[in-house]
This record gives sequence, C-alpha cells and structure tokens, in this order.
Amino acid sequence: MAEETIFSKIIRREIPADILFQDELVTAFRDISAQAPSHILIVPNHLIPTVNDIKASDEKALGRMMTVAAKLAQEEGIAEDGYRLIMNCNKHGGQEVYHIHMHLVGGRPLGRMIAAEKR
Repeated sequence: MAEETIFSKIIRREIPADILFQDELVTAFRDISAQAPSHILIVPNHLIPTVNDIKASDEKALGRMMTVAAKLAQEEGIAEDGYRLIMNCNKHGGQEVYHIHMHLVGGRPLGRMIAAEKR
C-alpha cells in the first residue's frame, strides 16, 4: 500500500485544492471530478490506506469526518433535502486512492445506491 498519496500533498497544501475545512484531524476539499453539484472529499490527515486498516486510535479522526460532513452539508445547503456519504474499500469496492476518504455528495436526487443486477 502507498505511504504517500495525492491526498497527503493536498493536506500539506503542496498541490492546489479547494479546501473547505482543515483542522488537526481532517481536511475537506472539493472533488475535481465532481459527480453531483456538491461533491466534497473528507480525509483524515494521517494516512490510513483502507477501511481494513482502521485502528481504535483512529476513532477521533473518523468521528470528526462525520461531524465535518454534517457541517459542510449545512453550508452547502443540501442538509434538508439530503445527501449521501460514501466510503469505498479496496478494488471491488471502487477505491482508487489508498488513503481513506469519505465522499459527501448531494445537490440533486441521487437515486438508488446500487442498481439491481440480474444474475
């Protein structure tokens, strides 16, 4: 697994990003490949490659990710109508950057999360 990611560089402000929130635990910024009118990534400031790598010591950062998501949903004006929080894990889960991150997505009806598949 990677020890350095593009998210690490965004957190350290080494590459430009539209950062909406940052504190000692998490950083939130707009996704450059937005899938909805509001599409924000919320990441812990220390590298955790996948959900499988989370430890009890990470609980404070993970809790902060949730409270920041709620705060940003309010600020984006999407809290009342609703939004989706997504975390992908590993290849089959659709994870592309191996630094856990939560997608805050909203601003339009999102439909079903997973379409039924015929077997």
